[in-house]
Amino acid sequence: MLPTREKAEELLAEAESCNPGPWGNHSRTAAHCAEKIAQGCGLDSEKAYILGLLHDIGRKFGVRHLGHVSDGYSYMMSLGYDEAAKICLTHSFHAGTLEGYIGEFDTTPEELKMVKDALGAAAMDEYDRLIQLCDAIAGPEGVLDMEERMADVKARYGSYPQDKWEHNIGLKKYFEEKMGKDIYLAVGKEHFKP
Repeated sequence: MLPTREKAEELLAEAESCNPGPWGNHSRTAAHCAEKIAQGCGLDSEKAYILGLLHDIGRKFGVRHLGHVSDGYSYMMSLGYDEAAKICLTHSFHAGTLEGYIGEFDTTPEELKMVKDALGAAAMDEYDRLIQLCDAIAGPEGVLDMEERMADVKARYGSYPQDKWEHNIGLKKYFEEKMGKDIYLAVGKEHFKP
């Protein structure tokens, strides 16, 4: 189940009031990109927008690394939005496992177990892959070149696993082939501002 677009926008605005920061506009950019790419691929663009908007909703609860995944998953599940909860998990794990996570493991043992169990039970689909892609090109100021965004993450966290880098490049190619269009043209990279 998913909230409506309007409810998702309310949830994001409320979350930003609890923990202001660039993550809100990053989420809006991801939502915009997801909607546009979904339109070009014949996917449900409304669903894609909502999932993009809520993928980082766990940031509502403060500055955490893996904790934002746990918080987002738990929060969305508590509201009955299981599809959004799944995206809160899967957007951070390109291979569907904890290995390769970029950032600190700042969860309690109970939270870590919950993330591991939920991730193990999640079957990745087109929307999981789409939000992973959009997360890799969404900046708070607009759409970014994927390689620049990954280099920025590498600079901030000290590393970026090569297989995750290649996975993201593969996602870009996959969705471009599916659309028959350059991804940056599809999302209006030069013009979109959140």
